[in-house]
Parts: sequence; structure tokens; C-alpha cells
Amino acid sequence: MKKNIFLSILSGILLGISWPTYGFIFFLFFALVPLIYLINSINKSKNKYKLTKVFLYSYLTFFLWNLITTWWIVNSSFFGAIFAILCNSSFYSIIVCIYSWSLNRLPKVSSAIFFISLWISFEKFHLNWEFTWPWLNLGNAFSENIELIQWYEFTGSFGGSLWVLISNFTFYNLVKLYLNSKDLKLCLKKLIATLTIIIIPICISIFLYINLKTTGNKIKISLVQPNIDPYNEKYFVTNIDNLELLKKMTAESLDDETEYLITPETYFSQGNGEDISELNYSVFRDSINNFLKKFPKLNLISGIQLYEVTNSKLPPSKSSREIKENFWVDIFNSAIQFNFDIDYQIYHKSKFVPGVEIMPYKSFFKPLIGEFMINLGGTVSGRTPQKNRIVFKNSRNNIATAPIICYESIYGSFVSEFTRNGADFLTIISNDGWWGNTQGHKQLLSLSKLRAIENRRSIARSANTGISAFINIYGEIEDQISYNKAGVLINFLDLNDKITFYVKYQDYIARISFLLTLILFSISLSGRLKNKSIN
Repeated sequence: MKKNIFLSILSGILLGISWPTYGFIFFLFFALVPLIYLINSINKSKNKYKLTKVFLYSYLTFFLWNLITTWWIVNSSFFGAIFAILCNSSFYSIIVCIYSWSLNRLPKVSSAIFFISLWISFEKFHLNWEFTWPWLNLGNAFSENIELIQWYEFTGSFGGSLWVLISNFTFYNLVKLYLNSKDLKLCLKKLIATLTIIIIPICISIFLYINLKTTGNKIKISLVQPNIDPYNEKYFVTNIDNLELLKKMTAESLDDETEYLITPETYFSQGNGEDISELNYSVFRDSINNFLKKFPKLNLISGIQLYEVTNSKLPPSKSSREIKENFWVDIFNSAIQFNFDIDYQIYHKSKFVPGVEIMPYKSFFKPLIGEFMINLGGTVSGRTPQKNRIVFKNSRNNIATAPIICYESIYGSFVSEFTRNGADFLTIISNDGWWGNTQGHKQLLSLSKLRAIENRRSIARSANTGISAFINIYGEIEDQISYNKAGVLINFLDLNDKITFYVKYQDYIARISFLLTLILFSISLSGRLKNKSIN
């Protein structure tokens, strides 16, 4: 039992200390080996309740992994942290239990393929359901090692997950060979072959990095990091006051060459927000126009809280709230682009933090627990998403940018939809102050590097309290403002209109994995290969 606990803890620690932005990535290539060995040992034993033991030991592994990597959620919500860590650990443990079950139904190689495809299928599923929390998808772990994964432009982050899982099973087979044979020379020969699985993708990445060229087409952009306290100050300042702060901060940085000025998520977030139907006729809109008169070329992209009231017998969306009979309000966490004397463009955030911006499966949970939401400042109510990914276009030069809002930046295929729709560079606006000076805001910034590589698009990232930065198409940070600092960044950002293989085909690795999972699971149920199974 002590040995099993040790192996379980070892895998959990190795996974945890591999993670950005403080870990050593190469542990990840064999972090699951102790757990895989443990699962196979339990499966071969004559003990009762094998699946129960597999679940408990694997739960310990994944609990430690989640705790080490995402403990910082507690800074914004103690309940949210407990819920995320406990539930996410359960999900991964269920995957391991299904793999353990398959060991008696499939040959050794087939069961390994089943485990890998099942894991990746779950990662894809975790991107799309309403309890979405894909922070720990294995491919994300390379965000601080962009020199190793330039080939993400072909595979996306799922290529990294596949790389890690294949490496772990290869190392497991090597360990198993040594324990069975004690032949060190044979194992060293096999080790060389095993290491090529790690080395070849790195060599490809270096080749791509050396040969990648920029277009040379650049635009001047200014980013603002206002550093406003998101708990006690941000939502109690008027939009006009924030506009005055913006003018003051950018007084010496804006000129006639500046094409874009970018401010953070919900920078304009007074009260319940601005009424969309009245926005064009508001004092706020007039004040924006007066500011932009001085800079006719300038596009102001900002986060803003908006709302819309609808007179209807039925709710216009799943997130609508009835404020009085037949009157519904939808609240939006939005990005907006203003340009002097040109109509504004709006995009509503569509990927939400569960329990903070949206109640997952509201129709099921609301009758049980009511309108329960975690208060992170501002209006405590579910936000309404936008169905399609639009880009903000500059009518003067046909440049387009993707208005990505905070949490959305961790979703690879989601972001690629903006690129498919014509984005020449990516804009990310965020508000990272909820987690304090922890790994939370650092990891969110780091994950943006993956989107730069996948799309081969430069990124302008404006954070309220976090790290604002310019990221190039290689995934490198060119300039940044540190956490808890106010300031303005200016840079000439590269534009690109070429579509990468990943943007064109998106998460094809996950789709193939899902197909393999269905096939192998069906074969497992049928028991056709049961007698051939060798473990």
C-alpha cells in the first residue's frame, strides 16, 4: 500500500512541477509513468475492488496536480477553488478507471492507444461543455517553452498532448522492460529510440523557428494597463472618469501614426453598464467622439459592460433575466471598437468562467440552488454569449483584429475562428487582478503564446491588473508591463494574413482521437479481443 501511495504521489508531483510558469517541462514526458505502472500492477493483482483502488490512487495523483497548479483560484473564490480542484480530479480519475477496465479487454498496445485517445477526447470535451476548465490540457504545459513547439501551427496544443502521452507510454514500456529483464544494455539501446520521440519534434520546431519570416507589414499600437483594483474600485468609477484617466495616461504616447489604442476587459463598467439601444445618443459616446477628433486614424478598442432590455413573453436567451413581467435583460461582457465619426463595432464575450460569468446548465441547477453566482465585483449575473466570431475591421486600411476577451484566449480552435474570419492580428483584453500576484495571471499570459504560434498572428494584450504585453508570431514576448504596475506600451506590431494548417483544420487530432475512442470502446464492449489481451 505504501508503494502504491508513493507512486501515486510521485506522478502528481511530477505533473505539478512540470507546469508553467515555474516548472521544468521535461518532467512531463514521464510524469504519468508511476501512475501507469501502478494501474497495471493493480490490474494484474488478485485483489478485490480493483477499479475502486484505481480511482482512489489516481484521484490522489490528479488532486495533487490540480492543487499544485491551480491553487491560486482560492484568491477569487474559496468555493470555486474547491469545486474546480475536486471535480477536475474526478474527471481524470474516471479516464484512468476506463483505461484500467480496458486492460482486460484489449491487447496491451490497443489499450495504450485507447487511453491516449480517450484522454485527448476528454480534453476536447472539456473545451466545450458548460463546466469547461481546460487549463490543465497537457499541450498547454509548453507555453513557456515556445522554442520546442513551433509545430503547433500544424497541430495546435493537442499535438503537445499527444506528444506527452506517447512519450509517457514509451518510457513506461522501457521501465517495464528493465524490471522484467534487468538487462541494462538492452534498456540503454531502447532509451535512444525513446528519446528520439522527444528529440525529433524539437528539431522540427527549431527548423521552423529559424526559417519563419515576418511580412514586414507593421502598425503602431498603444496598450494601456490602468491597474485599477477589481474588487474595491473598478466597478465604482464612472465611464467618464475612466475616459479621463485614459486621456491622461496616453497624453504623451498618442500621435498621428497610432492606429490602435487598446484598454482592458470591462474598462468601461459603470453600474449595470451602457444600454446598447441608447449608446449612440449617450453622453459617454459624445465624450469618446470628442477624444477621437484629435486622432482621426485612431481605433479605440476597449472592454465594456453592456445590457439590452427586450419586451417579450419568452426569454430571448438562456442567460436572460426577467426584471418585470415580459421584460428581460441580457448583460454582456463586451469588446467595442470606436473610431471618430464611424459607427462602433461590438463583440460579446462567448467563453465564460463557470460560476462567475455563467451558471452552468442553468435550467437544471437554478430550480435546485437558485440564481447562484460567485461575486467577482460588478453585476452578479450570467452573461449572454455571441454565437459567431466577428473581427473588428479598420475601414481606412482593411486591417482586421480579433477582439478576444480574457478566458477566451485559452481556447485554441475558438481563437482560430477569428483568424479564419480575417484577423490580421489578435487583440486580447483581460482583467487578471482576481487571483493576486500568483501563477494565475502569469499562466493566462503564457497561454496566449500558444495562440500566437497556432495562428501565426502577433498579439496585443491589455490587462487591467496583470501583465500587458506584445507577443510576436513566434510566441515571444517583445515588451510587457509588470504585475501591479500602471503604464502604457507602444509597439509596431507585425501583421499577417496567411492561414496556418491548424487554423484551416483546427482540432483534427481530437476528432481522430474521438473516432479511435469510439472504435476501441466498442471493441472492448464486444470482448472480441479479450482472449488475445496480453498485459
